[in-house]
Formats: sequence, C-alpha cells, structure tokens
Amino acid sequence: MKIIYLPLFAILFFARNAFAQTSPIDNTDKNNKAASFKIGINYLNNNVFMGRADTVTTPTILPELKYTFKNGVFLSAGADYIPNRLTNRLDGGSLAVGYDYDITDDLSGGISFAKLFYNANSTQIGSSISSTFSANLNYDIATIITPSISVDYNIIKQGFGNDVFVNAGLSHDFAKEGIFGDKDLLIISPTVAVNTGTQNFYDAYLTLKKYKLTAKAVAKEATAKKLLAARKVKLSKFDMLDYEFSAPVEYKLGILILSFTPTYAVAKNKLPARITAGMVSGPGIFYFETGAALKF
Repeated sequence: MKIIYLPLFAILFFARNAFAQTSPIDNTDKNNKAASFKIGINYLNNNVFMGRADTVTTPTILPELKYTFKNGVFLSAGADYIPNRLTNRLDGGSLAVGYDYDITDDLSGGISFAKLFYNANSTQIGSSISSTFSANLNYDIATIITPSISVDYNIIKQGFGNDVFVNAGLSHDFAKEGIFGDKDLLIISPTVAVNTGTQNFYDAYLTLKKYKLTAKAVAKEATAKKLLAARKVKLSKFDMLDYEFSAPVEYKLGILILSFTPTYAVAKNKLPARITAGMVSGPGIFYFETGAALKF
C-alpha cells in the first residue's frame, strides 16, 4: 500500500455504498487475497437516512458479522438494537450476500443483495425498505483521488413504489503506519457524498409509521394524508436527496479495528413542515457512528 502525506486542509472526498460498505481498512486488506472473518459492534447516536430524521433522537447499537471468501464473495448479518426502549428493543436487522472484485489495479467494484428486517413499531426512516440490490465502482487516479459511484434499487413493502438511489463522490485516504507499533495503521478519510433518487420510502414511512405511531400526528392524519397524496408524483421523481460531509477514522492494530465516523448531512427537497410534523425541519443534521471489530 502506498502511504501518501498531504496537508490536512486539502479538500478531498470519499463516498461509500449504503448497504455493501467496504471500509478503507478493508480496501487495504483486499491485496491479501485470503478469506477473512469480521465480528464487530458499532454505536450510532441517531438514525438519519438521506438527511432525514425524527426529532426524537434514536441511538442504536449495531452488532455485525461478515465472512469474506478469498475470491471476494461475502456473507454478512447485522442487527439494530435500541437501548433506551422498555420494549421491542430489537428494532431490525439484515442479511446480505455480495461480491467485491478488482477489474484492474485501479478500478474496483462490487455487487450485493441485502434483505432487511424491521420491527413493526420501528421508527427508522428507511424501515419501509424490505430489500436492496446494490452495485458500485471506484476508480483510483494515481493514488491521489478516487471518484466513486454506487446505485441501489430498493424494494418498498406494502404496495408503495420502489426507489432508486445514486450516490456519487470523490475520495482520498490520509494513511500513517507505525504510530504505536510496527504494524499498526491509521487511515483518515475526509468525505463528501451526494445522494440522489426517488422518495417512495418517505411516503411509506410517513403513511405507515409516522401517522400511526405519533398521537399528535394521528389527530392531523386526514389533513396530512391529503397533503401527502398531492405530492406522491413528486416523491416518485428522481431528485437530489442530500449531501453529506464526514471524516471516517480507522485504526488497525493486529486483528483489532477501531472506527469513528462523524457526519453532517444536508437534506434537499424535503416535504413541507405541515406534512412532516415532528420531523427535523432544519437544513442540516449532525450524527456519528463509532465501533470496534475483530478481523481474522
């Protein structure tokens, strides 16, 4: 792996697929061409999806398992556990299968399928998505910058239209070896990502979840549903959803991997406040994810 040192004030970017995530540390390990098993647990301080979130902060604990064969095929499983609820703490989970591959030394890609499961009372913004097909491409330009693009096709449950998301971005990793030991590795990836797509997931969330679970919203359900119905055509159109700034940090020491990712998301083309009563109404929202994993 080439180690590149650039000033921290350089404007550099990174984007990743939402359901078939490959971390910078995982990318450095691809050259080993060996099977691996990864077990970890993450903490997400708030559930944010495409820049959209409820005003009730929803911290989540995310245990996950992933086995990758030496040919690039992988199997993974994860769960969403909400610790501050008295009942129904297991909020959801996922099973995924995919394939990460190198086309050339500089061009890599991946495909995956994820089956998603949610508790009937889940308040996650994306809880109407039942499964996702994903594909991504990343092109490394002279180890300086990496344009990337990913496409997700999301199947929405209970009769709502399906969604297509397209994520585009640029990336660069600041990497440093031998900080506390001869074989440790630190990678910092200043980030920007742009998400575009349709919003049928939002229609389903508001109709099936928000209006059903929030007493205040139920009182205004008839009016809100009429306003939402008038915008169904807009929600099914391809549009800008949000752009995000983040700085993923990963540290690897032997089999131990520590990570921290702060993110600031700016939502675009949100519905009027009179429809999304109780949702975050400001243009931007900050959240973070941190975790630890063992990779064998």
